[in-house]
Amino acid sequence: MEGLRPIRVSKKDSEDGQPLSPMARIFHQPYSDVYIIIIMGFNTPINPLVFKASLRHSLLKHPRFSSLQVVENGGEMRWVKIEVNLDNHVRVPVLDPNMESPDKFVEDYASNLSKTTISKSMPLWDVHLLNVKTSEAESTVIFRIHHSLGDGISLMSLLFSCSRKASDPEALPTIQTIKRRNPSNPGRLTSLQFLLKLWWLVLLCWNTIVDVLILLGTIFFLEDTKTPLKGTLPLGLAQRRFVHRTISLDDVKLVKNAMGTTINDVMVAITQAGLSSYLNRSMTYNKGAEKNNNNLPNNIRLRAALVGNIRPSAGIQDSKARWGNHIGCVLFPFTIALREDPLDYIRVAKVTGHRKKSTLEAKFTYSMVKFSPKCFTNMISSFPNRITLWFSNVPGPEEEISYFGHPVAFIALGVYGQPNALVIHVVSYANKMKITLSIDENIISDPHQLCDDLQNSLDLMKNAVISNQRTDPKLYTTV
Repeated sequence: MEGLRPIRVSKKDSEDGQPLSPMARIFHQPYSDVYIIIIMGFNTPINPLVFKASLRHSLLKHPRFSSLQVVENGGEMRWVKIEVNLDNHVRVPVLDPNMESPDKFVEDYASNLSKTTISKSMPLWDVHLLNVKTSEAESTVIFRIHHSLGDGISLMSLLFSCSRKASDPEALPTIQTIKRRNPSNPGRLTSLQFLLKLWWLVLLCWNTIVDVLILLGTIFFLEDTKTPLKGTLPLGLAQRRFVHRTISLDDVKLVKNAMGTTINDVMVAITQAGLSSYLNRSMTYNKGAEKNNNNLPNNIRLRAALVGNIRPSAGIQDSKARWGNHIGCVLFPFTIALREDPLDYIRVAKVTGHRKKSTLEAKFTYSMVKFSPKCFTNMISSFPNRITLWFSNVPGPEEEISYFGHPVAFIALGVYGQPNALVIHVVSYANKMKITLSIDENIISDPHQLCDDLQNSLDLMKNAVISNQRTDPKLYTTV
């Protein structure tokens, strides 16, 4: 297809017969046989012929999407390139356009995918084209991709390489980039600068030691408080439900600018506030206590594994960003409490987020997998059951886009295959943020209520900012 951006892969990635990386092999373990679900809504019906032809000239050009993962006699897994039959990967079910509840149908369809895996006799991905109108879109496409093929940054990079701005069919979408701090200084350091850098290095080492010890303690014995959000799931496939909610990115930025923090800190704060409300309600019903009272126990230990990109280049579109699973995780303690001032959640998230930026914990977890995979595999098998949830925030395009000529209404991310009852993914798109919950219904029976709590938390924070700005505009910065 003319006009599609060439997909950049390294020479190592493009060679046939290469072994799977240690991180890719982790995603074949029983406790982490993870699939990524990408749900895209479109503003027009899908043309299956155009979509399939575009896939042939884009996705199939990437070696990972046209290679088997073959296990050799010694147990090592290797990529083996094959000729792909696209009909085995693209599903186009015949649907009733007048069905009673199309939103529920699409939600159930995605949920049913989590009960199955993709045969290892073919590359581990498939696409489902659902030409049915929902409340958010005229049609929906569900990509299912095994996590061993790549992480969220890789897959979103591939997705956007096939996209164009809706306002300009020839222009690539603009992706929000994260500016990494560059410790190098080409000039001479003053004595004060030298002391500050030395102090920062000492602080970095100390924080890393503390975080690694807590991580090891979690692997062996340190477990989160038992709450209605936490459950120990059986190994193997357990059906998941994917529910998503759209919130205003402009509202998030309003709170971010007022509090002088980051979008990620605001999303963490929204999550902490929403989980606090949800748990308080759940514990109210469980105890038979009065509604609207604070029924949360003191000192609830509830932690999330925050998954982050550890590439030197943070931007999705950066040509230096390598394909694959270059991710690490950071244990992030969530503060579960009811607060009179909703902005207190932001202040706490900001302090904790700043602390977690001064640690090499994410690189430590990645290095453990890379350099000592067998040791890490034995150690990490108990880790997911000792924490409560996983959390990830991926930047998306800053303007509306079209994908293979189809204008995109929304983008949602989810995963299944991990033994946790709750996984939260956040993706930005134009002036919207999409929060997706991947939940186990046996433990979290009302995920839509949890989405309501998250939405309400943002509304309370926005209203608090607006109210305080009217009272004293000098209290807040505008970044």
